[in-house]
Amino acid sequence: MGNLKAEMFNRKASNPKSKPYEVIEILSIKKGESILDVGSGGGFFTFLFAEKVGDNGIVYASDTNKEFLDYIEETKSSKGISNIKTIYISEGIPEISEESIDLIFMRNVYHHLKNRVEYFSELKKVLKPKGRVTIIDYVRNKGFSFHRMMGHSTGKGTTIEDLESSGFKLIKDANILPEQNFLIFQLKNK
Repeated sequence: MGNLKAEMFNRKASNPKSKPYEVIEILSIKKGESILDVGSGGGFFTFLFAEKVGDNGIVYASDTNKEFLDYIEETKSSKGISNIKTIYISEGIPEISEESIDLIFMRNVYHHLKNRVEYFSELKKVLKPKGRVTIIDYVRNKGFSFHRMMGHSTGKGTTIEDLESSGFKLIKDANILPEQNFLIFQLKNK
């Protein structure tokens, strides 16, 4: 069973302009790590993460769209992948054990979140003490863009301010994407 929207999301994520393999390299994912992919869409990054963390690691693919999660389930079954768990979220944060996640990853999701400071204040509970949060979102600047016209962008300063207010510090501004910010945060005082 195909899912055209999930497949479209995966094509966009795999586009060379999105530099997916450079993103993965910058994240320095290690075998055995646990990753939470918030807004996993069709699972393109979920499957890259699953390969990187290996059999002793786990990737949680979470989304508000059950059809995307069904697509991920079908794909992982057909490929014999056992280290991905899908989590449906209607609102709030995914239900995951506290201090169990090494990396939270969000790509093109941040602009959809409401009450971001509150959201990340709650979400940080699932992070291990040295855990990281990666946010990739469309740049908000002047000029015409479908993403900006539809409100699908966030200013870098806004993202940094929101995360700092939630108890995080910026540890890397990976300025490699032509249309998106790529920011990595870690808990303050860690």
